[in-house]
Amino acid sequence: MSYQLEGRLLEVCSCNVLCPCWVGQDPDNDGTCQAIVAWHIDKGTIDGVDVSDRTLTLLANIPGNVLKGNWRVLAVIDDRSTPQQEEAILNVWTGKRGGPVADLAQLVGEVVGVERLPVTFTVEGGKGRVKIGQLAEAEMTPFMGPGGQPTTLNESVFSTIPGSPAYVSQAAVYKSRVPALGINLDLHDHNAVQGDFRFVA
Repeated sequence: MSYQLEGRLLEVCSCNVLCPCWVGQDPDNDGTCQAIVAWHIDKGTIDGVDVSDRTLTLLANIPGNVLKGNWRVLAVIDDRSTPQQEEAILNVWTGKRGGPVADLAQLVGEVVGVERLPVTFTVEGGKGRVKIGQLAEAEMTPFMGPGGQPTTLNESVFSTIPGSPAYVSQAAVYKSRVPALGINLDLHDHNAVQGDFRFVA
C-alpha cells in the first residue's frame, strides 16, 4: 500500500497577507481562518489506482491556531472521479495511508461531509483560479520578487505542501458560502498560496 502523487496547490483564506497560520501564529481575522485548500494531482497512483488529473478540495473552518487542530472541513471530490479513485484519494487525505499527508490529516477534528462536485482548477501565467461547484471560488496571483521570480516561503512551521516551497499570493476574489461550516465570505485581496507538491509513501 503506497502512493506517489505530484501536482499543484491553490489555497486561499480569510487571513490577511501573509496568513499567520503558516508561521504558527493565530489567525488575524477574528481568531479563525476560513479556507479553500485544493490539491490537483497532475499525475499519481494510490495503491495501484491511477488518480491523475483529479482534484481534492477541503473547505475548512479553523477555529484558532492551525497547529492545535480541531479543523472542521467539508471535503469535495472532483465529480469526474470514479468510485475507486474517490476511495483512494480519501484514504490518503484521511491519513489511512500514512506519509506526509497523514500529519495534515491529524489536524482535522470533524468532517461535516463529503461531496462530489465539478471543480475548476487552472494556473495560467502564474494566475490561479479554483471553483468548487456553487460553494466557493477564488482567483489569485503570486507576489513577485525583484528578480521577476515568485516570492517563496520555505521551511515554515506549517504547510499544506510539506517539503516544497510555497508561492506567497494574493486573492483578488474569494467567495465561499458553506452553511455547514458557518462560512459566508465575499472578500478581496486576502491571503493566497500556490505551490507544487510531491507526496510519496
